Amino acid sequence: MGNEIGPSFSPLRARRETMSKAFTRYALKGFKGVFFILGTDPVTGEAERIFYIRYRTPDGKMVEEKAGRSSKPDSMTPAKARAIREDRMRGLEPTNRGQRAAERAEVQAEAERWTFDTLWAEWKKTNADKKSIVTDNNRYMVHLHPLFGGKEPREVTPFEVDRLRLAMLKGNALAPGQRFVPNAKRRADYSEKKKQALAEKAAKREKKPYAIGTVVSVLSLFRRIASFGVKRRLCAGLSFPVTIPKGAKQKTENMSDEQMARYIRTCREWPDPQEGNFQLFALYTGLRRSEVAKLKWSDIDAQGFILLRDPKSGQDERIPLNDAAAELLRDHPRDERSEYVFTGEKGGPRGQRQIGESSRAIRDAVGLPADFRPNHGLRHTFASHLASSGAVDILLLSKLLTHKGVAVTMRYSHLTDAALKRGSNVMSRIVREAGGE
Repeated sequence: MGNEIGPSFSPLRARRETMSKAFTRYALKGFKGVFFILGTDPVTGEAERIFYIRYRTPDGKMVEEKAGRSSKPDSMTPAKARAIREDRMRGLEPTNRGQRAAERAEVQAEAERWTFDTLWAEWKKTNADKKSIVTDNNRYMVHLHPLFGGKEPREVTPFEVDRLRLAMLKGNALAPGQRFVPNAKRRADYSEKKKQALAEKAAKREKKPYAIGTVVSVLSLFRRIASFGVKRRLCAGLSFPVTIPKGAKQKTENMSDEQMARYIRTCREWPDPQEGNFQLFALYTGLRRSEVAKLKWSDIDAQGFILLRDPKSGQDERIPLNDAAAELLRDHPRDERSEYVFTGEKGGPRGQRQIGESSRAIRDAVGLPADFRPNHGLRHTFASHLASSGAVDILLLSKLLTHKGVAVTMRYSHLTDAALKRGSNVMSRIVREAGGE
């Protein structure tokens, strides 16, 4: 053993270690408090030296601990081990046990940090029943997670929020993962021509700025998450107020009488009655796309009412089925394999992709503008025509649209004002007919 180690090493007495295996410790001349044992490199399997140090801490405690291996990555030498021993004797460097305790404390502190990611996860648990949870989650993952996910609210600076706001308003490229992927699994049945058309459309969309309404929604969500942490006393809040852009307007789409008549004729003549009648039923009733898609035959009772299960308002609603909608359903082909009024693939409800493609095709066939959103526009058209008729007041219109409150319905108030104006002029007509001035 002496020939293996060299003349500068002398064996000390052997002792049993905690693993009940005898290790021979070798002292090093000129390196007080430093010794090594012979071990094996866990990577190469070759023999190596494992260095230890023995010293007394500034508070008088005797410590014996490992300094490192002679192999990489430690590349420990007697001189390096002696330097570590001297630093620890002076209190300049913590002991191994102290370092491990500090690392555990750091891991624990990191686990207890309420970052935007952890706050968002908790917010989703608390608000799992919200109808907007999917949309909000998409906004968070695309816009907020990449910038703020690992930060606590108090760590965010106004500059970072301003940079996000300006990037969205100026139309910077979409975040990775949001770009169009032509060979995605869900597009396996698409033709090459269709993939190319979608890719070109996506490329144009990437260069466009986000609508100001989207920017407002994202920044409002950011502020709401931070406020959630403060209200629950989980963390400190933002150190600055968030500037929300102004000018976001709700888009109220409407068709003229001529456009609506053309739309009705086109839907009635559409080759697939499931597609055409879906759009007509939405126009006749003012229901949301999801409400029409989920409608079952059992939801329509003999008294002529529609039961809306779990609508956007959060509670089941019951609205009347008007004569035009009832007549449509009488002639609508019923799929015996399905319980849904408007069936999709395999007898289930119509999917979003099906609805979107068919509604855009009908819009284009009618000749409506490209920015007319069919599934929003039909609902707005229904509401606008009822409001301007003078036969329906705001309270009744709010009930028919299943709004939570009248405040949302007030976007149509100017139309009811016009109807009131026409009503007030009835007296003027009577006066004229009576020969008054």
